Amino acid sequence: MAQKHVCVVALAAVLLLLFATDCRSMGLRSQEHQRASRIPSQFSKEERVAMKETLKGAVQIPTVSFGPEESNSTALAEFGEYIYKVFPTVLSTSFIQHEVVGEYSHLFAVLSSDPSLQPCLLLAHFDVVPAPAEGWEVPPFSGLERDGFIDGGDTLDDKNSVMAFLQALELLLIRNDIARRSFFISLALGSMSASSGVGAQKISVLLQSRGVQLAFIVDEGSFIFDGFIPDLKNPFTTIANSEKGHSSGPPKEMSIGILEAAVSQLEQTPLPNMFGSWTLTATLEQLAHELPFPTNIILINLWLFKPLVSRYLERNYVTNAMVRTTTAFTMFNAGVKVTSLVLSINFWIHSAQTVQGVLELTKKIVADDRVQFHVLSAFDPHPISPYDDKALGYQLLRQTTQSVFQEVNTVTPGTCIGNTDSRHFTNLTTGIYRFSAIQLQPEGFRSIHGINEKISVQACENQVKFFSELIQNADTDKEPVSHQHKL
Repeated sequence: MAQKHVCVVALAAVLLLLFATDCRSMGLRSQEHQRASRIPSQFSKEERVAMKETLKGAVQIPTVSFGPEESNSTALAEFGEYIYKVFPTVLSTSFIQHEVVGEYSHLFAVLSSDPSLQPCLLLAHFDVVPAPAEGWEVPPFSGLERDGFIDGGDTLDDKNSVMAFLQALELLLIRNDIARRSFFISLALGSMSASSGVGAQKISVLLQSRGVQLAFIVDEGSFIFDGFIPDLKNPFTTIANSEKGHSSGPPKEMSIGILEAAVSQLEQTPLPNMFGSWTLTATLEQLAHELPFPTNIILINLWLFKPLVSRYLERNYVTNAMVRTTTAFTMFNAGVKVTSLVLSINFWIHSAQTVQGVLELTKKIVADDRVQFHVLSAFDPHPISPYDDKALGYQLLRQTTQSVFQEVNTVTPGTCIGNTDSRHFTNLTTGIYRFSAIQLQPEGFRSIHGINEKISVQACENQVKFFSELIQNADTDKEPVSHQHKL
């Protein structure tokens, strides 16, 4: 019985790990910023058809990036032409500036009525990792609509956001209803696992050169999770206010025996458990009020049960990644001569640690001078963005989530375990949040970057409504307070 309920605690952290977490005071709805949406609760039939058809058409353009210097350039150019075709109002509005950056990426500047309000940025990428046809029920770039879902290799990552941004803007323009706060929409060649964010990086440099400072940024990274935790009846939301950086440990010249011993040592000696640091405990404590006895008692008394919960979190490979820097051996090849080997290691670094700290721990674990370490590329974990009552971007996302998704009672803080394009914009704002406004069940989450990725038609509509309301809600005069990132 006790083991079952502690496993529930472990599964709670799965949600955190999945992509992000952001907190709010005890998960209760704040009424002070709530207001009636100017977007109707139900779209017209014509609008609903337009939403799904524009996404289907976008999915059918195979904007594949194979690496930083290799992509389907024909499809990337075609996608730019497609935007002009399906969003005529956006492209013909006088106070919207559109420019192509670095050949294929797109930047929209929506110049609204109050220049005193610091602008915000909606960020998405339209390229996609290669999707082999094997194993798919339908071709991966079919955009086929079946049983209320649209199939496609980029329906959840990240053309859904691209289309939702522009569709929301198109609807607001048609209704002659634009927010007072100016904002940017960045559609970049930028999938981290494909093109390494090259388009987003160029857009960031461009904005910096123009002296732009942003109130906040919204990028991909987290979802509304439904059915992930046993005994939790309602879906809950995590808004990622940080993300894990990664560093690759480079190849070393060594014998097979030396290297085998080094690998064995690293496998048997995981890096320290950091449970209790940063936002994970806040997330579990906020989820406690929706869980039954005795799980809720355990979670709200982590001061007492932290060692027990920590040990259980280590047992599951998913929750284990939430509490420590994790180690993955990615390549093991012959080196430049007979007695040398090359081993590549990826470290996904916990927010409480640094690249240098992980490197020093690794050397201490291996404890063999014959094994040399060289860092091929690395960056420290991203700063943690504010999520208190004075954090404008976070509070707007929380408010809008609980307006559009009435069934969500809890919005929590968290860490996105992957990298997003927002990493290129840390010089422009302290408020970077990763959230896609899509309600996902476990099966849907597993399909991202995988086989049979698809999105429901209802999710498309909800995402458009969400970003329409977010733009409207940003009318507030409240500006972000001075904040220093915690590292």
